[in-house]
Amino acid sequence: MLFLWIMIIKNKKEIWEFIKLIVVSLLIIIPVRFFIAQPFIVSGSSMDQSFLNGDYLIIDEISYQFQKPERGEVVVFRYPMDLSKFFIKRIIGLPKEIIEIRGGRVFVFNAAHPEGLILEEDYARGFTAAPDLKNLKIELGEKEYYVLGDNRGFSSDSRHWGILPEGMIIGRALVRLWPVANLGLWPGI
Repeated sequence: MLFLWIMIIKNKKEIWEFIKLIVVSLLIIIPVRFFIAQPFIVSGSSMDQSFLNGDYLIIDEISYQFQKPERGEVVVFRYPMDLSKFFIKRIIGLPKEIIEIRGGRVFVFNAAHPEGLILEEDYARGFTAAPDLKNLKIELGEKEYYVLGDNRGFSSDSRHWGILPEGMIIGRALVRLWPVANLGLWPGI
């Protein structure tokens, strides 16, 4: 009988330690998962060659609390036409800029470049604008961004559904975990 009581007391201590471990783990993991970083799996070919279908990414959700998104960064955001979906695209236009697409080239007009800057985009090799989108000009307001997929011929992006409000941006690609051969920090840059 004494042996049984010793085992129960010992097991209670181990059970209590296990419960404390679980509680502490949840107190750390849940805030990290919901407020700092979250996983994202790329679906589709809109970001080929930078990101392929099935790439597994960790998205940094906290950086944009301290700094604004910059041109060329790859962001994950809620699709403005269906908030239950998430998209991944590259920021091309920043607030208060004018974006123009002419002959398959992207021009940016802003205070620093009133005559226009032609974006040289190595990541968008093979950009082919659809005929109905060949000539496009849009002026961005405060807290509005213009995003495009790197694989422009196969991307549903700002050319199709319009500007991206800042509040829809979830975060930027921080780490690519899969495929292992492409493992890296700040992928797509």
